[in-house]
Amino acid sequence: MKYIIKLVFALSISIHSTEVLAQEKKPYDRTRWFDSNSVTTDDLRRVPQSKGYGDHEDKIVIVGGRLFDGTGSPVRLATIILEGKTITRIIDADDTNYPTDVEIIDASGKTVMPGLIDLHVHTTYVKQFNTPEELTSKSQADAALRGFERMRYFLESGITSVRDVASHGRAPFILNNYFRQNILPGPRIFAAGQLITGRGGHGAEGGLQIAPDYPDASIRIATGADEWVDAVRFQFHNGADLIKLSSHYTPEEIKAAIDEAHRLGLRVTVDAETQYIDMAVEAGADCIEHPLPRTDKSIRLMKKNNVFAVPTLVPYQLINQDGGYMGSTSRRFTLTDETIMNTMKKMKKAGIKMGVATDITASLYKYMPNPYIIELNNFITAGYSTFEALVTATKTNSEILGMDDRLGTIEVGKLADIIIVNGRPDESIEDIAKVEIVIVNGKVKVREGNIVMPPIKKLSLTSGVGCTWCP
Repeated sequence: MKYIIKLVFALSISIHSTEVLAQEKKPYDRTRWFDSNSVTTDDLRRVPQSKGYGDHEDKIVIVGGRLFDGTGSPVRLATIILEGKTITRIIDADDTNYPTDVEIIDASGKTVMPGLIDLHVHTTYVKQFNTPEELTSKSQADAALRGFERMRYFLESGITSVRDVASHGRAPFILNNYFRQNILPGPRIFAAGQLITGRGGHGAEGGLQIAPDYPDASIRIATGADEWVDAVRFQFHNGADLIKLSSHYTPEEIKAAIDEAHRLGLRVTVDAETQYIDMAVEAGADCIEHPLPRTDKSIRLMKKNNVFAVPTLVPYQLINQDGGYMGSTSRRFTLTDETIMNTMKKMKKAGIKMGVATDITASLYKYMPNPYIIELNNFITAGYSTFEALVTATKTNSEILGMDDRLGTIEVGKLADIIIVNGRPDESIEDIAKVEIVIVNGKVKVREGNIVMPPIKKLSLTSGVGCTWCP
């Protein structure tokens, strides 16, 4: 009897330890220390702010549209009322109890839906043209301007949020600050900062500049657990919303980096393949990028540990037209359209939650939204319905991002990131190319498919304000 009691006690301790370990492998929830009246930034860092943070006086009523709210509910006719940055009311289409002394947008015959999210972009990726390396690789000014030009194409395509998973230095954080303050039009950027990898790992091959020797590079090299931890802290210091890691690494290095990111409250996504996927999942990674080779055991482990996946088939399909991913020591395996789709289908069958992303590089952003539509069609080929693919691009993407409490669906209390499409993308996915209006944070950023800049507000100076040259 005593032996049985001891055995039961030992088992309970073991189960408790396993539960604690599982909890430790997830980002520390810092919002638990806030009450319902607390105000924080509208990002993954959740930094305390004064009341009224990010709000404004704009009021918009969208009437007559087909509402695809992203929750999975059927499309219905509805009127949506926006006050400042927030969705405040959603009423029946025949209900006229809404303010009329505000901007009224007639969406009759069109689809009103949450802004799209792209979970894998590189805001400052270097273009492929004859620009001196000193400018493209070392200049933060050039990096920020590259990002601004690129994000215009995303915004006009109805993408209101992007997850930047490696860019140059502090450029994506600076650019996002301009977007947040409504100085420049652009989507929300949730940036990882630099890609952290081992020497000779993915991204650190060839002649690319790497940090810490070049602080403004997009790739940061780390060797040993301590350096991986320090690299995570460096990204957090710069303003990272998440952390991006890449093979090659040791089990000790990947675990140290993920544990540190989670202690800071940040999610971790990993660009990995083969054995490195197993290491990342066992270390507590939140997400795995790309359709790279993995065993059936790896897929089962991802499902068991609730690890997300962001397949990004579209760039590999473009690469495969040239015969595959060549010249990379981190891509030593066969990649074909068949192998990558099979990987996606296996993850779909296993019940792994997957997100939509493009990972387009060089000048391919100029073809947006076609790459995004191709990826949505990849989801349909993998077994999703058109409706489910669109829910994935909005609601599921916000869940993978970690912003589903504020983005991804059109619901009262959510942030007003909304697009109006002249078509029925929930029935025909190609209609997503017909974006006419884009609203970010309750402000119209795109009208009739084109970027709009806020009007200049001229100050009125009088002689009574201490101005020696005023009339």
